[in-house]
Amino acid sequence: MNPKTKTTPPTPEGLYLITPERLTGIALLASVEDALVAGVRWLQYRDKQNDSSLRRATAVALARLCRQHSAQLVINDDLELALSLDDAGLHLGRDDGSVADARAQLGPDRVLGASCYGDLERAHDALAAGASYVAFGAIYASASKPAAPPIGTAVLGDARAAGLGPRVAIGGITLERAADTLSAGADAVAVIGDVFDAPDIGRRVREWCALTGQPHT
Repeated sequence: MNPKTKTTPPTPEGLYLITPERLTGIALLASVEDALVAGVRWLQYRDKQNDSSLRRATAVALARLCRQHSAQLVINDDLELALSLDDAGLHLGRDDGSVADARAQLGPDRVLGASCYGDLERAHDALAAGASYVAFGAIYASASKPAAPPIGTAVLGDARAAGLGPRVAIGGITLERAADTLSAGADAVAVIGDVFDAPDIGRRVREWCALTGQPHT
């Protein structure tokens, strides 16, 4: 590729898997590999509990797995860690720093997501500042963010009508709720527990991929 050629960052569609903080080390990597083998192509590494050395080691291992399976890795709330990995993206929440500053440091080609909760103005500003996609939620009550009041699916339709996207829905979304969430206006659905708490992660991912029309094993 010509080094002067600008590329557009990929954007999420279908299932967007987020790692649970209850899993670490070999257990996390084994579960993620099962999901990648089954068809996951978007993975966000989220860890706000462990020290930087463990997060770094885990991110390096996840990046290797994602490359092996042609999946996009996104790092939650750690610009420095994302920059240390050649092809990782970054996702920022409300208190995780400036979208514009992150885009300036990441360059034009990397994925950059922004949490917008139920705020369309925030979504507009994030996209204008260089976000690749915007995330809305919690759509439903969420065990991973119990303090976040559910906002429902109407915001997804409002964002679509306003031309704000790509749109990722997050929060309490199960396979049974996925079709309604996607039809309401989501381009992708971010999931933690519905996959990682399943007795057979690979099977659950294949069910998700079949519902969203993604290739799977």
